[in-house]
Amino acid sequence: MIEAKELSKTYDDVEALRKVSFKIKSGEVIGLLGPNGAGKTTLMKILTGFIHPSSGTALIGGMDVLKETAKVQEIIGYLPENSPVYPELTVQSYLKMIAELRNIPPAEQRGYISEAVYAAGLADRLTTPIGSLSKGYRQRVGLAQAILHKPKLLILDEPTNGLDPTQIIEVRRLIKKLSQKSTILLSTHILSEVEATCSRAIIIIRGELKADALLSEMESTNQARISFTNSDQQTSIIRQLQGLPGVKHVEIVADPRNPLALSVQSQADDICPQIFTLAKDNDWPLCELRRETRTLEAVFNELIAADGGVR
Repeated sequence: MIEAKELSKTYDDVEALRKVSFKIKSGEVIGLLGPNGAGKTTLMKILTGFIHPSSGTALIGGMDVLKETAKVQEIIGYLPENSPVYPELTVQSYLKMIAELRNIPPAEQRGYISEAVYAAGLADRLTTPIGSLSKGYRQRVGLAQAILHKPKLLILDEPTNGLDPTQIIEVRRLIKKLSQKSTILLSTHILSEVEATCSRAIIIIRGELKADALLSEMESTNQARISFTNSDQQTSIIRQLQGLPGVKHVEIVADPRNPLALSVQSQADDICPQIFTLAKDNDWPLCELRRETRTLEAVFNELIAADGGVR
């Protein structure tokens, strides 16, 4: 659905994007992450055809964004960070205008608007002027216009901005529902949003692509945690674990629930199968064996630190 090829964008002497490349398949829900000023909004504006890259190409549904901008925009729903709404219009009249701009046939407009209104939770605000709505409800109006024409690709820039906790949960549910029919690129600085709605994350720092992987891959480590119901064989267990191929380090860790707990660091992606076989062969009093994981926040902070921190 999306293919970015070495996208770069320069504003005067500021390089906002630097040779960013990635692919997104149809049906994926992708989180676009990065600190403020990382280039996320610039990237989304290029993908939606609002600005041109300094170099590189972007394909949406196989179409070149620069050469077939109008056709590309027909299949995209876009919610900018600051939703472009007209305060003097009512919710209903605004969505009616959007339906006409999207060339939805008049006979079908009512059905399209109704579906978007209920999806965004605006049924009781149809006749309310947008200017008198709260920030959260204006955000809902922006979301409704983005999904109105049932786009194949939905690009959302901070979709939960200004929403209260209950509304955030509702938007998460809506995103999951929309993902059944649309590919979704979700930009946010709230890492829990990505963990709750996305299967994969793209991380951009200072205009460069620093990570692109499934969340399960990002959060996994090459460490295993193993605990035992007693510590009678502690010395033998540690010695045999250290003898496993690829094991770099075995460390005793505090565990108030078990007499003995160990952290095993290895060069292998997952050392757990080897540890389980060793434990079974030696009849160890095994209580727990699992692969250690880290949070998306930890991954993000590691990448920021490796890049010299936020400047």
